Amino acid sequence: MDIQIVTAPTVTKLGPEHVDQVLIAGSHGGVYAGYLAAKAGARAIILNDAGGGLDGAGFASLPYLDDLGRPGATVAHDSARIGDGDDMAARGIISHVNETAAALGCAVGQTATACAEAMRAAPSPSGEAPAYEEARFLFSAEGESPAIWGIDSASLLNPDDVGQIVLTASHGALLGGEAASAIKYDVLACAFNDAGVGIENIGFSRLPALDQRKIAAVTVACQTARIGDARSMWQTGIVSHVNQTAAALGVAVGDSLQEFAKKAQSGES
Repeated sequence: MDIQIVTAPTVTKLGPEHVDQVLIAGSHGGVYAGYLAAKAGARAIILNDAGGGLDGAGFASLPYLDDLGRPGATVAHDSARIGDGDDMAARGIISHVNETAAALGCAVGQTATACAEAMRAAPSPSGEAPAYEEARFLFSAEGESPAIWGIDSASLLNPDDVGQIVLTASHGALLGGEAASAIKYDVLACAFNDAGVGIENIGFSRLPALDQRKIAAVTVACQTARIGDARSMWQTGIVSHVNQTAAALGVAVGDSLQEFAKKAQSGES
C-alpha cells in the first residue's frame, strides 16, 4: 500500500480517504482529538499544540497515542494556523513528538512534512481505539433560561442549543478560514479557548465572524483553562478576547468565563 500524507481542517470530519494514512489535521492536540483521529483509522497523526496551555492540554494526546502504538506529534501554534491542516503541512514546525514517533526518527524542530514522511514507516494500525467519551454539562440551574451549557467540543452542538449560551472547549479559530465554520447553530452566546492565539492571531478568528451573526463570543486564555475540557473552562477560564457583540453586554478582557455567561444571560432577560 502506498502510504499518503493527507490533511484535514479538523479531526471531527474525517472520511475513508484518511484511513491508514499519515494525517496532518488542524485540530488541537488534546486527548479527544487524538482519539477521533485514531478511531478514524489514521496510521499516524500530527495536530496543533494550541499553545500548550494549562497542564499541557494542547499536546495531551501524545501519550494517549503511544498507548495505542500510534505515532503522534504536534506543530507549534506560532508556526502554522490551527484549524488549517494545509497550512500546518506547509509551514508547521514540530514542537512535541511521542515515543512511538521518535522511534521512527521524528524530532522537535523538524518541518511537519519531514515528520510526516518519517511517519510513513509506521505499521498499519491494529485494533480499534477504546471509547473516549466527551460530555456536555449544564452549568445553570435546572429550568433557568437561557441555559448555560458547557461542551468539550464544538462538534457536540445540536439544534436544541439555538438561543442558549454554549461554552465550548474547542479552539477559537475558523476551520480553513471559513466564516461558516464559526459555530454550527445560532446560539445566544458562546466561548472558545484561544489556543495560545498563534500565528496571524488565528486563535480568536471566530469572534468577528460571529459578530456578523450577532452572537456574543469570547475566548479564554489557554493558560487559564485546559483546551478540550469544558469544566476546566468554567472553573478557571479567564476571558482573553471579546467580540463587539459581547463587549456591548459589558463583557471585558479579564472577566471570568462565569461572569461572561451571566452577563450574556442577563442581557437576554
